[in-house]
Amino acid sequence: MDINVQWVFTSMALLGLASGMIGTFVLLKKQSLIGDAMAHAALPGICIAFLLYGQKSLLFFFIGAACSGYVATACIQFIVKHTRIKEDAAIGIVLSVFFGLGIVLLTWINQHEGGNQSGINDFLFGKAASLTGSDVNVLAVTTIIMIIITSVFFKEFKIITFDRAFAQGIGVPVSLLNGVLMFLIVSVVVVGLQAVGVVLMSALLITPALAARYWTEKLEWMTLLAGVFGALSGVAGAYVSLIAYVPTGPLVIIFATALFLFSFLFAPKRGLCSKIIRRHVERKKLRVKQLMYERGEQL
Repeated sequence: MDINVQWVFTSMALLGLASGMIGTFVLLKKQSLIGDAMAHAALPGICIAFLLYGQKSLLFFFIGAACSGYVATACIQFIVKHTRIKEDAAIGIVLSVFFGLGIVLLTWINQHEGGNQSGINDFLFGKAASLTGSDVNVLAVTTIIMIIITSVFFKEFKIITFDRAFAQGIGVPVSLLNGVLMFLIVSVVVVGLQAVGVVLMSALLITPALAARYWTEKLEWMTLLAGVFGALSGVAGAYVSLIAYVPTGPLVIIFATALFLFSFLFAPKRGLCSKIIRRHVERKKLRVKQLMYERGEQL
């Protein structure tokens, strides 16, 4: 196997691992829409970075996407704080406006000479084959840093996720840690844009975590399983994308959804089939007890 292909697979595995781990806290904190808003809001930042730099540069794209994402976050907080609009509606408004602006800028870029060869279209649905050596290095290093940060602050994230008041009571810097978690969310969304795409990156955050939730009650195991499911989805999606020359994002999400459906149906405790089997066994036991009770009365 070519060394570049191996690097792409490694990067996608790391991206899936980081997305699954961070997505666990996003899911449990009920901030799933935030990831979706950050992914869609990143598109105008990417386009503006291309217009300013004049050519494709993943580093500049990351900076532009991150800035755009943080501006979107600030807009959401401003709307919630100064109006009667609720957070979910504010996220929907900001998501739509930023993504619409991004589509307008993307269309304008493609209409100019050389714009359609810039590779910027790959950010809509993702394309692993478009990753260059420098892109892969940036993606790999960034995801490793995010995994390390998540591991180091795991206990703190656990406390602020389940009991914010208790965390404040014991002196945990809740606001700072929420800022760190938001930084991780924006970072993993931005770093995965070219590989998975603007439209579907948020799904890579949430779907592996949802699948992992069916297998365990413990946060440690849920985080690990979500990372494994994300890594498997990333590698499988990248492999099919490279051999079939189709966008990576939809394939990654298809594999992640397949893992979710398998978990939904066959997980030992929470799976639908397991619940049906347990109910059948319990009903059978109840019928046996009723028969024994009736026979005892007759005697």
